[in-house]
Amino acid sequence: MRDETIAAMLLARLGDARPGLRSRERTWTWDEVVRESAARAALARELRRDGPFHIGVLLENVPEYVLWLGAAALGGATIVGINSTRTGAYLELEVRHTDLQLVVTDRAGLELLDGLDIGVPRDRFLLVDDDGYPELVAARACEPDADASITPETQLLLLFTSGTTGASKAARCSQGRLAELGRNNSAKYDVKREDVSYCSMPLFHGNALMALWAPSLAVGATVVLARRFSASGFLPDVRYYGATFFTYVGKAIGYVLATPEKPDDGDNTLTHGFGTEASPEDKAAFLRRFGARLVEGYGSSESAGMIKRDPQAPPGALGRPAHDGVRIVNPETRETCAPAVLDGHGRVTNAEAAVGEIVDVHGAARFEGYYDNPEADAERVRHGWYWTGDLGYVDGDGFLYFGGRSGDWIRVDSENISALLTQNVVRRHPKIVDAVAFGVPDPRSGDQVMAAIEIPEGVRFEDLDLPAFLARQDDLGTKGAPRFVRVSHALPTTGSGKLKKKELQLDGWRTSDPVFRWPGRGSPEYVPMTDADKAALREEFVAAGRGRFLP
Repeated sequence: MRDETIAAMLLARLGDARPGLRSRERTWTWDEVVRESAARAALARELRRDGPFHIGVLLENVPEYVLWLGAAALGGATIVGINSTRTGAYLELEVRHTDLQLVVTDRAGLELLDGLDIGVPRDRFLLVDDDGYPELVAARACEPDADASITPETQLLLLFTSGTTGASKAARCSQGRLAELGRNNSAKYDVKREDVSYCSMPLFHGNALMALWAPSLAVGATVVLARRFSASGFLPDVRYYGATFFTYVGKAIGYVLATPEKPDDGDNTLTHGFGTEASPEDKAAFLRRFGARLVEGYGSSESAGMIKRDPQAPPGALGRPAHDGVRIVNPETRETCAPAVLDGHGRVTNAEAAVGEIVDVHGAARFEGYYDNPEADAERVRHGWYWTGDLGYVDGDGFLYFGGRSGDWIRVDSENISALLTQNVVRRHPKIVDAVAFGVPDPRSGDQVMAAIEIPEGVRFEDLDLPAFLARQDDLGTKGAPRFVRVSHALPTTGSGKLKKKELQLDGWRTSDPVFRWPGRGSPEYVPMTDADKAALREEFVAAGRGRFLP
């Protein structure tokens, strides 16, 4: 039952002398956080115009971002987190779609938006690093209160989805939903008042807001900010702040583990972290080096609470369905899929029958929708059910596993191959920072498996000895090894740090990055793919009448 608001949570912190927000430059008590938020809320009310009360924020993880979140909560406004990794026409279209009436940014953000028509005139920009800004805010100091119009249904956030598998959409999040997530996630991720929550994931993304800021607000834990994620700065920040809890994405963990190991790595205050897409091997390595356990979860900007954690869950399982409405179904028939039969390596042996889409048959009413995007709403809610767009399977003991995004099962020689399994296997390599696997068209029929890998500067593909490494992975299977491997020192990522899988898949082997190909059968052996090889392969597609599969 969503009967609480973020505004009420903030007002409950009035008089709280515990540190609520810290940067390298300053510490604010929770009481000060609320009062500073109230001053900005008053400023926002003065500047409000007719239309949606949408405020765009284009900042790094700086205290002003958090204070404007509080301002929006108290003032009944909506924060639209502008993704600073976007540029040009894409950024213009994304931001303009959300009907902003005010933009809070700094000189760097102003430069990023220069020349773009986002629908907001220059005199509607507030620059937090302008000389007159502190005085502008100080003049609005007032006793904190919440706008009388605020209810749990009041929209607080428009969160752009990460865009890993397609164009991003602005997901709605109400005050009630974020408050509920704050309460639930503080218990789920064991965030307590005495914790110091280290925020290095971007505040424009649900990871930082739903899994760290809201839970910390709910219990009165201290939020500490890193302007942006830095692998080399991670441990020094943890030690400086005395951080105990943090959130992550798998790529960030890969970068931290790629830093040189030191004997005193375990000399830190971290106890636990929450995130997604860290492999079991990375979780074990992180615990060994830094003494902190990583808790993997499942969720999105649009939904949460579908999976219940279970300490008895096997490695790789997310947990159990949270209620009987969470099911794995065949998207064409809507029938519940059969239990997965796993072999000794944990591979699904009956993928055709067991792998389906994760749905919540009771979840349509809780889905708050996307902003001004009825087509996307209709894709998520069909037949009165909420469809996640994610694949999964349930084993015979009732544990649920993530099976990848839609399209992550690749048809190779009439057999279903899990791109997620290949991806996880490749990521185990100690010299690979991150990897993604996906299907690319075969010139004759079906698909072939391709991987894109990121390796540190100074490391060559030949240094990986990838064929020998793959041959040692008993759970990979004979058809799971990638036929093509794209190699880069900096693969394209979304604003939340995830690899842009859809973009990488569309590029396929037609990229300017080096690509290595396994042309034969038997054990994998990779050779560089030349321009002549690419031209010859394209001719194979044309000769087989499948040229339409190549952009």
